[in-house]
Amino acid sequence: MSTATSARPLTAPSSHAPRAGGTPRRSRTRTRLELALLLAPGLVLFVGFVLVPIGVAAFYSLYSWNGFGPLTDFVGLDNYVDAFSGDVFQSAIAHNLIIAALTIIVQLPLSISLALLLNRKLRGRTFLRMVVFAPYVLSEAVTAVIWLLMLQPGGFVDQVLRGAGLGWAVQQWLADPKIVLYSLFVVITWKYIGFGVILLLAGLQGIPAELREAAALDGASSWQTTRHVVLPLLGPTIRVWIFLAVIGSLQLFDLVWIMTLGGPANASTTMATYLIDHGFKRYEFGFGSAVAVILFIICFTFALLYQRFALRRDTDGALTRAVN
Repeated sequence: MSTATSARPLTAPSSHAPRAGGTPRRSRTRTRLELALLLAPGLVLFVGFVLVPIGVAAFYSLYSWNGFGPLTDFVGLDNYVDAFSGDVFQSAIAHNLIIAALTIIVQLPLSISLALLLNRKLRGRTFLRMVVFAPYVLSEAVTAVIWLLMLQPGGFVDQVLRGAGLGWAVQQWLADPKIVLYSLFVVITWKYIGFGVILLLAGLQGIPAELREAAALDGASSWQTTRHVVLPLLGPTIRVWIFLAVIGSLQLFDLVWIMTLGGPANASTTMATYLIDHGFKRYEFGFGSAVAVILFIICFTFALLYQRFALRRDTDGALTRAVN
């Protein structure tokens, strides 16, 4: 065999080999097409059912319009000025903020306590969880009608109090301007406490049992373990619950509208009931649109600030773990 023949390479370079960078370029194009196809339906729905209605409401809010005929009476920002200068709307904002504050002060500790209790090995634990979560499954309309009947004068609540020898505690639960908002808060707590408990139970399931055992071996009591181990690890779940609870409190409508219509004497009016009352009952669609825009701006601003200062470290940590 000649040396020239032995020196030849076993395979000759093909003239049809792909050029450098060709495959990654096609891969990027394919990835973009896949993302476009997957995101397009959701993006269309988001634009059509979120952004467009917001834009239309902002446009209508610049007019004094009763819902009939063309938009001709341009008033600019007068609807916003009238809303903020009105005593009823100011009270409505205050009522929403009171409900949100009570939600954090009362519902949060109650939800954590029930979640910690139902996370233990108890006889009938599954049944107790079902009982706690059952009110959340009911619709707001059904809940409002049930409690409206129970809280009416001479209703179930009054009869129970009298039967227990607490007749002095009987009140006009939904007719007294001083206590109607707090009566509604009791109903709200009964309705939504189950969601918070289930959410926190899910967070507790993600806490390794080894950490509690290690704390117990170090001599920590049950309360110290809960305070210094469980609650810090439950922090991300608690922050998500607070976000959902506050947004729900700002948008509260169904229970209030069915039970009190915002009364008596606007003592339980919320921003949403104020919006519906003026927009649909009084046919002030321009003014109602301005109130809707204000409600959206309040909720959106809170969401941005809460994401920036409370949820950012949770989402950053999740993204870091996903990348790693």
